[in-house]
Amino acid sequence: MKAPERYVCVHGHFYQPPRENPWLEAIEQQDSAAPWHDWNARITAECYAPNAAARVLDGEDRITRIVNNYSRISFNFGPTLLGWMEHHAKETYRAILAADEASARRFGGHGSAMAQAYNHLIMPLANQRDKLTQVRWGIADFAARFRRKPEGMWLPETAVDTETLEVLAAEGIAFTVLAPRQAARVRRIGGKEWIDVRGGRVDPSMVYRVELPSGRSMAVFFYDGPVSQAVAFERLLANGEHFAGRLASAFDSKRTFPQMVHIATDGETYGHHHRYGEMALAWALGHIEAHGLAKLTNYGEFLERHPPTHEAEILERTSWSCAHGVERWRADCGCRSGSPHGWNQSWRKPLRDALDALRDEVAGPFERAAERLFHDPWAARDAYIEIVLERSPATLARFFSAHATHALSAEEQSEALALLELQRNAMLMYTSCGWFFDDLSGIETVQCLQYAGRVVELGEALFGKSLEGPFLEKLEKARSNLPEMGDGRRVWDRFVTRARVDLPAVTAHFATSLVQDAPPSTYCYDVHVEDLETHERNGAKLLLGRTRVTSRLTLASECHDFSVLHLGDHRVAGGVLRDPEGDEHVERRAELVRTFESGDMEGTMRLFYRRCDRTIDSLDSVFRDDQRRIVERLLASTLAEVEAAQRALFERYAPLLRRLAPLRSPTPRSLLVAGELVLGADLLRAAERTPPDVLSMRRLLAQAKEQDLHVDRAAVTFTLGQSLSALAERLRERVVDDRGLRSGERSSAPEPPLDPLLLADLDMAVEFAHRAGFSVDLWKTQNVFYRLAHTIYPEMRTRADEGDAAAHSMCLAFQSLAERLRVRLPEGAALPRLRSLRGEEIEEIP
Repeated sequence: MKAPERYVCVHGHFYQPPRENPWLEAIEQQDSAAPWHDWNARITAECYAPNAAARVLDGEDRITRIVNNYSRISFNFGPTLLGWMEHHAKETYRAILAADEASARRFGGHGSAMAQAYNHLIMPLANQRDKLTQVRWGIADFAARFRRKPEGMWLPETAVDTETLEVLAAEGIAFTVLAPRQAARVRRIGGKEWIDVRGGRVDPSMVYRVELPSGRSMAVFFYDGPVSQAVAFERLLANGEHFAGRLASAFDSKRTFPQMVHIATDGETYGHHHRYGEMALAWALGHIEAHGLAKLTNYGEFLERHPPTHEAEILERTSWSCAHGVERWRADCGCRSGSPHGWNQSWRKPLRDALDALRDEVAGPFERAAERLFHDPWAARDAYIEIVLERSPATLARFFSAHATHALSAEEQSEALALLELQRNAMLMYTSCGWFFDDLSGIETVQCLQYAGRVVELGEALFGKSLEGPFLEKLEKARSNLPEMGDGRRVWDRFVTRARVDLPAVTAHFATSLVQDAPPSTYCYDVHVEDLETHERNGAKLLLGRTRVTSRLTLASECHDFSVLHLGDHRVAGGVLRDPEGDEHVERRAELVRTFESGDMEGTMRLFYRRCDRTIDSLDSVFRDDQRRIVERLLASTLAEVEAAQRALFERYAPLLRRLAPLRSPTPRSLLVAGELVLGADLLRAAERTPPDVLSMRRLLAQAKEQDLHVDRAAVTFTLGQSLSALAERLRERVVDDRGLRSGERSSAPEPPLDPLLLADLDMAVEFAHRAGFSVDLWKTQNVFYRLAHTIYPEMRTRADEGDAAAHSMCLAFQSLAERLRVRLPEGAALPRLRSLRGEEIEEIP
């Protein structure tokens, strides 16, 4: 008798909370993520990108395959994270979309990507209206990116109640995934006797049907708890073979039906929480397939092949990360993420109470105001995701045509969009991470408060009522564990009030950046300069002009007059005047010019402060990321002066240093500092070239060793790695540009398809990095080389076998570089090409 089929499915929940400043729609630098700009960038580098190009090694630690893990697992990505990746991690974003297409070919037409409720709020704690919008936005975002309707939807924190399942089913979602402890009881479909499975005792090897009060039903997979726990918290990913063995050991030979071992963890487990976890995952999946231990599958394919034979009932208001149901997101239940002894999370309840009250306070006024503009205010909110996905005039026109009660004027369009932005932020402020961690002042909680701040600001402007005061009365009941942070009101003042941006602030930022000769970022605003004039005197600069600033989100627009005085370095002063009109504006500008040209800088500044709505008195008027760039530029010129002075000192006394070295005589500290600064700067300049100036770097390192000088090797290592990546990319681009290999077609050109000099440069640079002990990041370089090794190299090998001397030399160069990059070259006959040398998906080669 044939044994029942065995399947394995690994699900990764890839998610980061939305991190954008709600007034700028951009993520500002997060120092805790250093050396990356922010946490999205850091985790992309540590997890999301590596899983798109996971290495499979042989017994000699050589790369034999590079595979896209996403194409062989089940996964969901948070919509707001994908929105960020689309613009800031484009290669990885494209690889994720391509993986879904590849998985559909692999798994019987069922793509592996699942949708997610939009911004990861806890669904059982949301009202019915928010649940509906979250699901509809999640579906719309998914369909826009993956070009298909989702079959399944991931619930944030797997938090569930019956009403949430009803919403999923009504919107056409076929299945979801829950933790085993969320099952209450099960029985065979058509049977009478229920079996109590509380405490995680449900059999996770099958899919269950949950019957709903409406008459609809939802398929539910309860993942394998012990194996998932071992992957996430017990270092199972330290060894791919052990991982594969643990998955295989979860099958039960006593089962007489097709069974599936499936696990679910945070996707960040594979690479961020556990370094090289993506490699363990790739190895384990390959091992399972190669040895016939099971068939890889995803939830959609398994559901089609093996529909539910049993039904289940869920435990209401439960989740996977709180043993107390969903209390982690509204109470001090004891669940925490590792806070110091003595801390508490009693701030959670007043935070939720304050947000709930704010949400409810704006709901009625929103509905009344929106009824004048939309046929159905809440349907318009549900459809607003179309604009969030693409803020273009065409999208706006389609949206208003479908939902507006009449042809809206420009002012009415702006009001309509402000109302919808209020509602968008009223959902973003519930993002679950605001409660998950351990203090009110944490960056995740502050992020939620900033979204609340945007709700307050828009609500007060739209409805003419005070919202901030009543909100803060409730919020101040929340107390931080850090004495210096105090209560919720102080946290609000420190992190929300100071973060607010209005249209005059945008002009102040823009003008101050201009006077510093720094091209300003305009974020989610359009800044049109209507006139501009510059005056200079004795090194000082006066900038005068007029702007029209328009929000791309709400279309709110204002005209401003600005004047900024630059006194050198970081010293600036100035002001912004709203809606300047008539002769008074002209006279004011003329007086400023006269006073400035007379040399009276103090008088010029007094005029700013007396006649402006918004003053500029420091670089604080510039938004934070741009401010950092300006300060770094100012520091660069200062450091150049310091380097020049130190270089003169070092070069003057270099002969003496060479004399001291053999005598083992201590070098004066001042000369050591000068030498280390100069040689370190020269090394960085040599490393950042493309290709790196290897000969100069060897000479400089030898000089540093001879004179016992210590340079910043970490900075050189990072820079050298970047240069190697750029050189590898140049090599790939040369192939694409010269031969047109954009679709994997074979070229009939007799000449070698690669520039042998570029290949030699890359080989020499990698060899130097190894010999000099620089542990450079070769990830991207290996990706490019692997792609070329499976496209260009087989052709070169064929030509070499036919007696082509140039091809023979090229093969030798390939073999040398393969040795240095620890990549095993393909053996045997020429292999099929990847679909595109420019494409970002790295496909496994048969």
